[in-house]
Amino acid sequence: MKPTLVIVGRPNVGKSTLFNRLTRSRDAIVADVPGLTRDRHYGHGRLGTRAFLVVDTGGFEPVAKEGLLHEMAKQTLQAVAEGDVVIFLTDGRQGLAPHDKEIAETLRKTGRRVLLAVNKTEGMAAGVAAAEFHELGLGQPHAISSAHGEGVRELLELALAGFPEAAGEEAAPDHPRIAIVGRPNAGKSTLVNCLLGEERVIAFDQPGTTRDSIYVDFEYRDRAYTIIDTAGLRKRGKVHEAIEHYSVVKTLQAVEDANVVVLVLDALQDISDQDAHIAGFILEAGRALVVAVNKWDGPDDYRREMIKRDLARKLNFLGFARFHYISAKEGTGVGPLMGSVDRAYGAAMARLPTPRITRVLLAAVQKQQPPRAGVLRPKLRYAHQGGSNPPIIVVHGNALEHVPDSYRRYLEKTFREAFELEGTPLRIVFRQGRNPYAEKHA
Repeated sequence: MKPTLVIVGRPNVGKSTLFNRLTRSRDAIVADVPGLTRDRHYGHGRLGTRAFLVVDTGGFEPVAKEGLLHEMAKQTLQAVAEGDVVIFLTDGRQGLAPHDKEIAETLRKTGRRVLLAVNKTEGMAAGVAAAEFHELGLGQPHAISSAHGEGVRELLELALAGFPEAAGEEAAPDHPRIAIVGRPNAGKSTLVNCLLGEERVIAFDQPGTTRDSIYVDFEYRDRAYTIIDTAGLRKRGKVHEAIEHYSVVKTLQAVEDANVVVLVLDALQDISDQDAHIAGFILEAGRALVVAVNKWDGPDDYRREMIKRDLARKLNFLGFARFHYISAKEGTGVGPLMGSVDRAYGAAMARLPTPRITRVLLAAVQKQQPPRAGVLRPKLRYAHQGGSNPPIIVVHGNALEHVPDSYRRYLEKTFREAFELEGTPLRIVFRQGRNPYAEKHA
């Protein structure tokens, strides 16, 4: 699994700026956790061959006893407990604050690895800016500037030290890895138990990584699978509030390590923004997807129709995925669900022959050419497969920077139908041909 870096600190020290710097994007995945009015952000980062996840938390108020600040503090502590490395961000221009001391004391009690970063030190002598932060007792303070990037790479190298050089790029297993994800109480554990109990041949728990993930190997109808079980699927004692029970980081890690994701929705509850955000992360990660609408034995016919309309409206971007209406408790619909898992896995791992890809491309262009951009019309010449899980098709040609998104979607639909790629995202990459006369004219 990819290592997870959690950014914490008091308000307005530059946590979001550092997050955007590490992810090289502002298109962060947002999880609207019930009970919060602020968002937590999740994103991908990469340093050379090392990939990682980043979690940006809200302003940390560890001594807050009630209200929004208390809820935000609980969310931050949960992210810290599930992360691999904590980056404690402070403000070098404001100096050491009593609030920083409270956060440092709280972080020490968690037992997590903490890197102390002193932000906003551009134009300042690093040693002078960081000197007073030694008082926190968290090791060497590292002077950085999130806004300008100064010292960020060095901090990131320290954070990732000890993790594999190619974290997150493991060789694909020879059988499907299935992550069961969804909101609390949607029936994830019931579905796991149903899969392990019905026609089970082999099932044993194999302790996973330091994040306490559990990989459950089993056979279903004579085929081997691995279910990725996260903390959200295991009983963790009495939980008083849903906010303590929900584990976003575990979900993200499970998605990253899977080939196929089963998104479990609760037919007895409305489809929430949280469901859509999880689905969006699955799509961004490029994982094959099957949607299981659980507890389908509960609603009446009218309610079922309303649910289907709600799904079509809120999850319309999952047109490539198959939806199943199941009852994990009764075991109904689980067989067809696993059939879709098999098809999605096959599509995600498919090997597509280059000659046929090019023929499909040229036929699509002949049927409908890309629109002109001024006097230019993009020329699509040939294509080949650039990767799998998800399938990537690389299209070569000229003036491809002018291909609109609508035509990209047209090509995606054409390739999906031609190669029967059901249940997996499909990515199309345009690769511009080099103009050999460009330098001469220059």
